[in-house]
Amino acid sequence: MGIKLHGYPLSPAARRVAACLEEKGLEYEFVLVDLSTGQQKKEPFISLNPFGQVPAFEDGDLKLFESRAITQYIARTYADKGTPLIPTDPKKAAIVSVWSEVESNRFDASASKLSFEFVAKPLFGMITDEGAVDLNAGKLAETLDIYESRLAESKYVGGEAFSLADLHHIPIIYNLFKTKIKALFDERPNVKAWAEDILARPAWQKVLESMKV
Repeated sequence: MGIKLHGYPLSPAARRVAACLEEKGLEYEFVLVDLSTGQQKKEPFISLNPFGQVPAFEDGDLKLFESRAITQYIARTYADKGTPLIPTDPKKAAIVSVWSEVESNRFDASASKLSFEFVAKPLFGMITDEGAVDLNAGKLAETLDIYESRLAESKYVGGEAFSLADLHHIPIIYNLFKTKIKALFDERPNVKAWAEDILARPAWQKVLESMKV
């Protein structure tokens, strides 16, 4: 049956899973879910993700949703393929887990809102809320200050090797680098170098090429 990724090409969450699949060098089928027609809220997609949001994922008879849970599954199930994304050493794996939580609960909490304001809203003819931008830019700056200290100690947020903790950031950072929020990264040398490093990964470049709209 093979691997299927159901999503929309511009969805950061769908791109997150695609980046993981590309890092692992796995073949997969991308199944387009047309958000403009509300396809994500209808069958057959709603049976794959009851919340009606992309992505959804199939590996044979296994069906999953939530992008970070999917990447965890891919990294563990296909540990012997491609890029190691979770260290085998339990202590190093624990550090990766910590920074994966930081991405989800700290970084993404503000960064995804900024991406929505600057990238998603214009696509749907909506007006950017400058108040929301100012609020979340301030929160993101505080988080990036901590990242700057962390990245003075190690090349990547999860340690010396690229891991899921880094990969999970890529789609939103890519979006923000096309906006004035890029300045928050540029002002912090360690953060800037790290962001440029992970955005240049060949796996991510393959995602961008395959998910053009």
